[in-house]
Formats: sequence, C-alpha cells, structure tokens
Amino acid sequence: MTVVEALELDHVESHLHPKGSFVVDDHVVPTGLEEIWRFTPLKRLRGLHQDTPLVGDNFTVEVDTAPGVTASSVPVADSARGASGYVPVDRVSARAWDAATSVFEVTIPKDSVLDVPTTVRIKGGDVEPATAGQLLVRAGAFSKSVVVVDYSGSATWAENIEVVLEDGAELTFVTVHDWADDTVHVVNQHSRVGRDASLKHVTVTLGGDIVRASTSADYVGTGGSVEMFGVYFADAGQHMEHRLFVDHTAPHTRSNVDYKGALQGQDAHTVWIGNVLIRKIAEGIDTFEQNDNLVLTDGAHADSVPNLEIETGEIEGAGHASTTGRFDDQHLFYLMSRGIVEEEARRLVVHGFFNDIIRRIGVPELQERLVAAIEDELAEHVGRL
Repeated sequence: MTVVEALELDHVESHLHPKGSFVVDDHVVPTGLEEIWRFTPLKRLRGLHQDTPLVGDNFTVEVDTAPGVTASSVPVADSARGASGYVPVDRVSARAWDAATSVFEVTIPKDSVLDVPTTVRIKGGDVEPATAGQLLVRAGAFSKSVVVVDYSGSATWAENIEVVLEDGAELTFVTVHDWADDTVHVVNQHSRVGRDASLKHVTVTLGGDIVRASTSADYVGTGGSVEMFGVYFADAGQHMEHRLFVDHTAPHTRSNVDYKGALQGQDAHTVWIGNVLIRKIAEGIDTFEQNDNLVLTDGAHADSVPNLEIETGEIEGAGHASTTGRFDDQHLFYLMSRGIVEEEARRLVVHGFFNDIIRRIGVPELQERLVAAIEDELAEHVGRL
C-alpha cells in the first residue's frame, strides 16, 4: 500500500482546513463567523467570496527563464492542472478554479541544476474587473532550481498556485506581493513534495490593500522536507493575512515554518495562522513553526495563532511559538549607550529583527531588495516611533 492509498483510507480533516470541493456551491458564502474567515474583512474583498465575475484580463506577464526551463500559458483542457492533488477548500479558491481559462505552467527538467532563478513578473492594470489566476510549477526529479513570482500594479486577483516536486528535487519557490495600495489578492498555494525532495517556500508581502495567502503542503514519500519562510510589513489600513498548513502525510518527513512581520500606522492589521497536522502514518517526523511580530506604532494590531494536531506519539519532535511586542527597550538602550542616536537605533533593531529570515532566502537579488524595501517602509515613520 502506498502512502497516498493509506492516507485515503485514514483521512482526517483538520478543523482549520475543511474537506475540499471543486463545486463552487459546495462552499457557502462566508459570513465571517467561520473559523477560516473570522479575521478577514469580507466587506473589502470586492465580492471575491461571493459572486463577482472573474473575467478580468488587464494584466501582463513577463518571464525570465533559466536555461532549459519552459514557461507558457496553456489552455485548461491541455494543462496538467491538478498535478499537486489540490482541491479547493474555500469559496474563493473554488471560484478561481472554475473561472480560470488557462494555466501558466513553469517546468524544470529533471536532473537540471540551475544557478539563476526563473522569474515570473505579473503586473495588474486595474482593480476592475476581477481576475482568476492559475499557476503550476513542476520541478523534475533531482533538479535544483529557484522560481520567483513577482506581483505589482493594481488588481482584484483570485488565484490558485500548485507546486509539484518530484523525487529528489530541490526547489526554492518565492512569491513577492509588491502590489499597489488598492489591490485585493486572495491566493491559495499548495505544494506536493516527493520522496527525499526539499522545498523552500518563501512569501514576501509588502503591498496591497488586502493580501490573504493560504499556503499548504503535503508529502507523497518519506524523507521530504518543507521550509516555509515569510516576511511582511503592513502600513496604515493594510490587511495582510498568512495561513499556513503543513500536512505530514508520510513518515520521516520534516517541516520548519518561520514568519516575521512588522506593523506601523493606524489600523494596520496582520494575521498569521499556522497549523501542522501529524497523521497516524507520519511516524518519525520533525516539525516546528514560529511567528514573530513587531508592532511599531499605536493603532496597529497583530493576530497570531499557532496550532498543532498530532495523531501519533512516534515522532522526533513537534513544537510551535509565537511572539508579538513593541521595541525591546533593552536593545535600544544598549545601542544608544554606545553613541547611536535613537532614530538609527530603532532602524537597526527592525533590520536585525528581519535579518534572520532574509539571510535564509538564498536569493541575493531578492535579499538586497528586501533590505531596501524595509528601509523605505521605515523612512516615513521611524523617526516618530
């Protein structure tokens, strides 16, 4: 019996990730009372969770591919959509799946070891009409590669992303949400990790009115590893919501989730929901999840909820942690006692807070861009903190 067959026989739903369906009407219109929607400002979603038409095509896609990588838009009927085993778990995802007419597919050949990233740049042209997006990234067996998806411009965007790693593949997959301030983006990302494959999944959220990113992963063989890293910085009025789910569906697999966020300005709101499900079959696994938030001004609010669901005690380790707080006065005092002025000391504390995540991304161009973006975010506010 394969791992997947055993999983189907012993299926257990997570309370934070209900049973999926491709049928839109199987997902009721959320009211905000549901566990998976209670933090989301539904009135600001422009009807993505209801019935607003997803017919927009006012966007551009530019691609820089690494040698041997193919990237193109494929009609749904001719695509490999569904290769990750993903089934929509909420109404927005089901609507995007139903409305999409094409799938943008990125394929990394097996055995290829690529030193340069493949970058997909998506730029929205307007917030109306709303758009349905679909992306599929496949990493061939024993390949090693980096794929970056970079969002900018204005849009109302409902999207599904699938990432598939065949056995032995190593993939760094990065999404950068650098949208204009009027954008609403609701995205569900699901990854399937093969035997002895390694996924580094990085989410960077800097722009947008509302960004809600739900990211999940499961395993189809032993020895798989998933790292999920995230960086986000919310300004006044922005809502940034990240929901993580690692489903340990195979024994002797590993996962590590680490997200850091900062908030400043009136009504800046961030939400982080982490969940790890360790199934009965998943003996010998090791997992940890952590979220840290730095609240820089009054009027900003962070919600952080880590969860663990464990069905077997035969594991190597499992844990979670979450912190939310203001500047560490001791750090500031230490720096200022050495002649550093308060404004610069505050900048150094914020950069130090993010540095641990940024250095682990492993994409130098993106790391430099993040450091610059954080400095830009601080430039307007830090002197008044």
